[in-house]
Amino acid sequence: MKIVVIGGTGLIGRRLVELLRERGSDAVAASPSTGVDTLTGAGLAGVLAGADVVVDIPNSPSFEDAAVLDFFERSTGTIVAAEREAGVGHHVVLSIVGADRLPDIGYMRAKVAQERIVTGSGVPFTIVRATEFFEFVPALADGATQDGTATLSDVLMQPIAAADVSEALAGIAEAAPVNGIVELAGPEPLRLDDLARRILAARGDARTVVTDPDAGYFGGTVDDTSLIPGQDPAVREQLRGGTPFSTWLEEGR
Repeated sequence: MKIVVIGGTGLIGRRLVELLRERGSDAVAASPSTGVDTLTGAGLAGVLAGADVVVDIPNSPSFEDAAVLDFFERSTGTIVAAEREAGVGHHVVLSIVGADRLPDIGYMRAKVAQERIVTGSGVPFTIVRATEFFEFVPALADGATQDGTATLSDVLMQPIAAADVSEALAGIAEAAPVNGIVELAGPEPLRLDDLARRILAARGDARTVVTDPDAGYFGGTVDDTSLIPGQDPAVREQLRGGTPFSTWLEEGR
């Protein structure tokens, strides 16, 4: 089975390509660094020749509202058009748990637009909505830091290790398309402020984390149902990563 991983040189993609090859698939990493540009289409027809599955996991270089929407609409539209030409039988796209519940966050609106393009493409698909990665929590703290203090919400999350996301995507890519949504989350609910506090402490980061329930998330308003799985009856399957936060932290990720 030939599986093309768009974004195959990034955090999730690198490990995904390795896993797929270990499992016997012909996995190909596609990104600008390998000569594939999904915004212009350069290199896309060549890499998709003979492909059975495409895993769509690139990320926008900008999180500004208009830029991120433009990126996902152009990139995804280009990919699905090329898939139709190549006869690809399964488009797997990585999205976010709660994306459709948070319309005041530009990045979430962009991911919903991406999902809409995939579902309307005519290519069989699986949408994988994952929760926040442990690895991205420090960036949330960075964005909330002023004068050595990170002010974060205590919103409930169910974050997951990036390695568990790669592993789940490998299995999904090798399976039949569900033509619907799969949710992927970590094994335990945790609160954002506490996550950040524990990660910064483990890294010897002297910043103080202050809890503000009104701090929101990426500039949007959230509550304890916004970012956790199990809130959408349309979801076809619930998957769980196996790495607890304490294990991830102890391993020095």
